[in-house]
Formats: sequence, C-alpha cells, structure tokens
Amino acid sequence: MSTHAKHNTPWYLWPFVAIWKLLAVIVEMTGRLVAMILGIVLMIVGVLVSLTIVGAIIGIPLAIVGLLLFLRGIF
Repeated sequence: MSTHAKHNTPWYLWPFVAIWKLLAVIVEMTGRLVAMILGIVLMIVGVLVSLTIVGAIIGIPLAIVGLLLFLRGIF
C-alpha cells in the first residue's frame, strides 16, 4: 500500500482526474484477473506434469508458483 499526499485539484480538472482514477482501477483489476488465470493454468500444468516421477521435479515447483501467483492475485 502506498500513501498519497493530498493534492488540491482545480474544479475544471476534476473530469480528467476522475477518468484517470477510473482507468487506474480498471488496469489494476485486469492485472489481478490475469494473474489469477495464469496461476490456475500453472497449477493445472504443474499437476499434470507431476503425474510422472520424472515430471515431478518440474511439476511440483510449477504448481507452487501457480498457487503463489493465484494468491497474489486474490490479495
């Protein structure tokens, strides 16, 4: 989390400030959604790869990375 200093925006710039904040929220939510989808895909691929003993060397860490990415997207 970051702290923002309070800026006094002139009344004639409020529409631009509102549009900018709306775009920032949309980009943030899109990034979270992409992270969650990518995390689920990596978990599925990790589990499928780890069905063999040799693939477990790569599959288990891949599934863990997917889980961590999914959790990062949630929180």
